[in-house]
Amino acid sequence: MYTTERRPSMAERRPTIVAMSAQSVVPHLAGIEDPLPDTTPEKVDVLIVGTGMVESVLAAALSWQGSSVLHIDRNDHYGDSSATLTVDQIKKWVNSVNQGLFSGCYDNAKLYVSTSIGNHNGKYASRDFGIDLAPKVLFAKSDLLSILVRSRVHQYLEFQSLSNFHTFENDNFEKLTNTKQEIFTDQKLPLMTKRNLMKFIKFVLNWEEQPEVWKPYADTPLCDLLVEKFRLEKAQVFELMFSIGLCYNMQTKTPEALQRIRRCLSSFDVYGPFSVLYSKYGGPGELSQGFCRSAAVGGATYKLNETLTSYDPNTKMALFGDGSQVYVTEKVVASPSQAPKDSRNIPNQKYEVHRLTCVVEKSCEQWFSEGESAAVIVFPPGSLKSGNVEVVQAFILGSGSEICPGGTSVWYLSTMQQGSRAEMDLDAALEAMEASLIRESSTDLEHDDSLVQFGPNGETLINSVRLGQSFKQYVPRERIQFLLKLYYTQYTSTPPFNVVDPSFFDINNIDGNGKLIPGASDNGVLYTAMPSGEISYDEVVTAVRVLYEKIVGSDDDFFDLDFEDEDEAPMNKADYENAIEDDEDVDMNVGRHESAEFVGEMEI
Repeated sequence: MYTTERRPSMAERRPTIVAMSAQSVVPHLAGIEDPLPDTTPEKVDVLIVGTGMVESVLAAALSWQGSSVLHIDRNDHYGDSSATLTVDQIKKWVNSVNQGLFSGCYDNAKLYVSTSIGNHNGKYASRDFGIDLAPKVLFAKSDLLSILVRSRVHQYLEFQSLSNFHTFENDNFEKLTNTKQEIFTDQKLPLMTKRNLMKFIKFVLNWEEQPEVWKPYADTPLCDLLVEKFRLEKAQVFELMFSIGLCYNMQTKTPEALQRIRRCLSSFDVYGPFSVLYSKYGGPGELSQGFCRSAAVGGATYKLNETLTSYDPNTKMALFGDGSQVYVTEKVVASPSQAPKDSRNIPNQKYEVHRLTCVVEKSCEQWFSEGESAAVIVFPPGSLKSGNVEVVQAFILGSGSEICPGGTSVWYLSTMQQGSRAEMDLDAALEAMEASLIRESSTDLEHDDSLVQFGPNGETLINSVRLGQSFKQYVPRERIQFLLKLYYTQYTSTPPFNVVDPSFFDINNIDGNGKLIPGASDNGVLYTAMPSGEISYDEVVTAVRVLYEKIVGSDDDFFDLDFEDEDEAPMNKADYENAIEDDEDVDMNVGRHESAEFVGEMEI
């Protein structure tokens, strides 16, 4: 089944980070290692259309619960709106977007590809790159990571740490300060600011139990609480809100922002000195495929290159593009990106996520921590020459992530700014990153002794004020070589900052007495939500739980799995450690929290 149009699959790579045993074998999947089925089942409990992140997790949950699932996708690859694509696949996808195949889901796709990629004589091959359509990071303490372990899907994947978060301010990138040691050794912070910052960090870890502190600010932006109650300066406010909390603008209300800040801080040091993980070889595309493999083991049937033509909720018959049909006893669930022709029930995707993805011929190692291949750069409101109102987030991945060759990196930029201004903000952020990378790569500044100082323990410190002045005066002698630039607008029904509202799934929950739209091909179809602009996976589990409950009737047994070999091979802390590696295979002391239990949300 292997073709040159895709990258090696997780089964073909046979990851060596897990111990070789029967339970660690990666199961094969139809359309990749195994052939697609020749026939369609006559009857299933649930039909799922689209193999995106939400649909794939739902398929696994339902299959292991005992439901018979037929899972189809119109594409010749897995992932749908969460896919990880080669450069050639990106070209096809852009053409599909501009031809209106994903109307209401994607728009305004523009692509530049250097002649260095492909063309037979190119320096790089198309499948040397794995480009995510909706890149995400995984917090170390999260519902999804717990489900990855309970379902054993983590055994199919490899994870790496991400500890570097940078805030762009005053033409300079400031590295995140989020540990007690870093706070107290930061020579730029006044003593009183250090005390106030530590006071806030202590508060935010249990903020809900101290209503007397935050309740007066419940309906105001978090910055009011930080300035008035904790006496923090602008630099610390921006760092807490935008680098740690990953908020989108200055208007984020206090409860939501506090929850997001705690999400990051409580994830720190769960597996090591970092709070965030990302999956190697691709992001949501890898995870989606992993859950599809789990669903297949649980009994789900998979068919690629298959389209849903129509569904009749009265006869419960679903018709497909190849002429086959299936009787669906429970529900038809579909991604808006795979809605049938003449559909009239797709929920309004009224929020815009603007994305700019670039492949550059630079390693970008100066932005990564030692032994890592990833970083996040945040551009707070007003930090760009475009005068951005919304945050621009940049997720950087180097060659150690195995999505690009050595000497290259992939930059994922995104913003929730609505309208035409978004492209201006993305361009301004890209320009700032390009200028910074050129300056940091230059040897012109290496011999300026005033840029380097030494701390009390002999550690090297950078004089950021002097460096910032040098950067402003520096005239670059080179330009960054872009191998690929991809700009597009994605639409979603999930508002910025929130997970999908459960009422969203009531729109098409039509029963025998429901009102049907005459001539609609999708009456009775339950639509999922397109990926939001949220950089984490937090929305996924919430959406899947709601859908699961609507289909099954309760979420009491949601991923309540009982494997046959449970007694012989119980899940324990070591399984978590085996799923995570860094570039140098360093032990990250995962097992040091001896009393931890991993049930639901992982408790430390």
